[in-house]
Amino acid sequence: MSLRKILSHALKDEDNRLLMASSPIFFMHILALGAFFTGFSWAAVIALAVTYVVRVFALTAGFHRYFSHRAFKTGRIFQFVMAWVGTSAAQLGPMWWAANHRHHHQYSDKAEDIHSPVVKDAFWSHIGWVLCRAYGSIQHDRIKDLSKYPELRFVDRFHVLPVISLIGVLYVIGAGLNAYYPGLGTSGMQMVMWGFFLSTILVYHVTFCVNSVTHIVGTKRFNTDDESRNNFWVALLTFGEGWHNNHHRWPLSARQGMYWWEFDLSYWMLKGLEKLGLVWDLKVYPKSIYEEAATVEVKDAA
Repeated sequence: MSLRKILSHALKDEDNRLLMASSPIFFMHILALGAFFTGFSWAAVIALAVTYVVRVFALTAGFHRYFSHRAFKTGRIFQFVMAWVGTSAAQLGPMWWAANHRHHHQYSDKAEDIHSPVVKDAFWSHIGWVLCRAYGSIQHDRIKDLSKYPELRFVDRFHVLPVISLIGVLYVIGAGLNAYYPGLGTSGMQMVMWGFFLSTILVYHVTFCVNSVTHIVGTKRFNTDDESRNNFWVALLTFGEGWHNNHHRWPLSARQGMYWWEFDLSYWMLKGLEKLGLVWDLKVYPKSIYEEAATVEVKDAA
């Protein structure tokens, strides 16, 4: 299904039109256009790249593999850092995020799954459910292991603070560069537009593709009871999250690409943090899963 068809289908639905018109995410998209009015500079491009990479990692390794699946261990300080940085991506807090993701795994592509493109449609799975206020509350019964930390409850309750802090840091950096290095052609507002708004929109859509695209387009290595699929280009953009069929077969693994050719930058970044002592006990696919994968590949070859 092409992007044009998806948008056309979405706009025909009155509820979808109302959601888009009333949601903060809709206004985020409008504000991101400000990047075209604040000019271009290489400093702004660097800010865009850095805030994209850091926040995608905080979401994929932190919100997903750690908070949702507990695929590795860390201390409370780095746990808080991942929570704060991930929340600066404006996808609410780690408790809300993890609770919804655990719900997804329990009911993947079943009627109860709140963002399945199989049950509803691609638009709803990609962004529609996020726009819907019915899913704004936290399912506390699913995250009792996280609720015991007051600092995580604080981040979830005041999830706007990490967003504001990022905007503030970017503005100060841009204003400082403008004052001391005017030849760079940047400013505080330019840094905010490129490093926050434009970057955030990109982070939105690449992470949302895991819900939508990887349940529609790709290959199935394992015969799971859902439509999760492995998709290379989604894995490339999300640092490994595109190996979704692998992940649904064994969600506890901190590594989602099973082989060296399955690009999984988040896992290798976690390995780097492990050497620094910031994370430990990274779980990986057990031998039985590799044997199962080999069996499936032999059958397909035959």
